Amino acid sequence: MLLTIDVGNTDTTLGVFDGDKLRASWHLATVIHRMADEYAALLLDLLRHQDLDTTDIDKVAMCSVVPPLTATFEALFQRYFGISPLVVEAGTKTGVRILMDNPREVGADRIVNAAAAHHLYSGPVIVVDLGTATTFDTVSKDGEYLGGAIAPGIATAAETMFQRAAMLPRIELVRPKQAIGTNTIAAMQSGTVFGYVGLVEGMVARIQKELGQKTKVVATGGYAELIAGETDVIDVVNPDLTLIGLRLIYFMNRA
Repeated sequence: MLLTIDVGNTDTTLGVFDGDKLRASWHLATVIHRMADEYAALLLDLLRHQDLDTTDIDKVAMCSVVPPLTATFEALFQRYFGISPLVVEAGTKTGVRILMDNPREVGADRIVNAAAAHHLYSGPVIVVDLGTATTFDTVSKDGEYLGGAIAPGIATAAETMFQRAAMLPRIELVRPKQAIGTNTIAAMQSGTVFGYVGLVEGMVARIQKELGQKTKVVATGGYAELIAGETDVIDVVNPDLTLIGLRLIYFMNRA
C-alpha cells in the first residue's frame, strides 16, 4: 500500500491507497517542533484504528511546504517503516511543465494539485485551494502550469482580524444567514465568508478573461465546501486532490 502525506503550514494530511482506492485519510495539526518519534506515535495509532500495520505500507510519497518537517518525516519513515519516501521537489517528474519565471518558487503542494487536476479533469483547469493561504493555480489543456495567485486564507484573515482589532471577537467560520449582519459576529462572518466568495468569483473571472476561455474550476482545501456552497463558479470540490496527485506522481517516478 502507498502512504501519501501533505505537510501544510496548518494541517498535515495523510492517506493510504490500496491500489487506486483511498482506503483511509487523516488530518493532523502541523507542529513544527514535534519530533519524528512523536509523529510516529500518532501515525501508528491511526493505522491501527484502520487495522493497518507498518508492514502493510511499502511505498511513501510526500510533499511539504515546511522544510524542517520534511527531514522529520523522512527520518520517521526510514526508522519505523524502513522506507525512503519520494519527496516531491524540483526535478521530480510530475506530468506538468512549470512555466513560472522561477519554477523552484512554486510550492510542491500546488504542483501536486495541478498534476492531479490535469489528470482527473484534463484542461484547462483552475485549482482553488482554500487552506492557510487561498491559492489559484492555472493549468493549460496541454498540462502546462501557467501560474496563479496567492491570497491570505480565510481562517488566516479571520484570525488576524481578531488579533489586530481590540473590539472584534474570534468567530466561527460558518455560512452567514444573510449579508447584512445584525450583530458584530454576524457582520464578521458575512464579511469574511461572503467576502471570500467574492474573492474566488472575481479571481476566477479575471483568470478566465486572461486565458480567453471558460475553464473547469476545482476547489480543494479545508474551506472548499463552505465557499463552494455559495457560488456557482466552482464546478468540482475534491478534498483529496493533493493525496491523489501524490499517488500519481509516485508511480511516474517509481513505477
